[in-house]
Amino acid sequence: MASVMRPAAVVLLSGGLDSATTLAVARAEGFDCHTLSFAYGQRHAVELDAAAAVSRHHGALSHRVIPIDLAAFGGSALTDPDIAVPEAPAPGIPVAYVPARNTVFLALALAFAEVSGARDIFLGVNAVDYSGYPDCRPEFIAAFERLAAGHPRRGGRRTLSHSCPADRTDQGADHPARPGARRGLRRHGVLLSAG
Repeated sequence: MASVMRPAAVVLLSGGLDSATTLAVARAEGFDCHTLSFAYGQRHAVELDAAAAVSRHHGALSHRVIPIDLAAFGGSALTDPDIAVPEAPAPGIPVAYVPARNTVFLALALAFAEVSGARDIFLGVNAVDYSGYPDCRPEFIAAFERLAAGHPRRGGRRTLSHSCPADRTDQGADHPARPGARRGLRRHGVLLSAG
């Protein structure tokens, strides 16, 4: 009997709750996944260790860490040690926003999708982030989807699938986006953040 080929996807993986849940969702939806993380000058390299553990936990086809120095631009508490990480949220765009981070990450994911033959790209963003982070808003995601769909050089059109864990609560109790399934990831020691 011939084996069935599963579709390939590129999943952006930070090691935090949203991206780990997104990888679990992609796997549950039948994708073989290549995971992509970035050493972008963030303060906490432990994120990259967590991403590698999450990738292994979910049996990703490959896990790559791409070095890219977004700290060179400054402007974010996540990359600039002179900017304090706030204790509480403030109105407006948070100081933890890294300028154009998701734009850069998605562009590189699109390039890797071309080379790997993946037609789908997964990005985990949380509905809570929409209000403050410009590159987590539905309008941004829709604009990037249009760009990816019009980029058919190799392997046909690309689809950006974004998983919003907070919006997936209509799924069954075993679905990866459900809080109980996420607790299972924490129990296995693969998540960086609690939730």
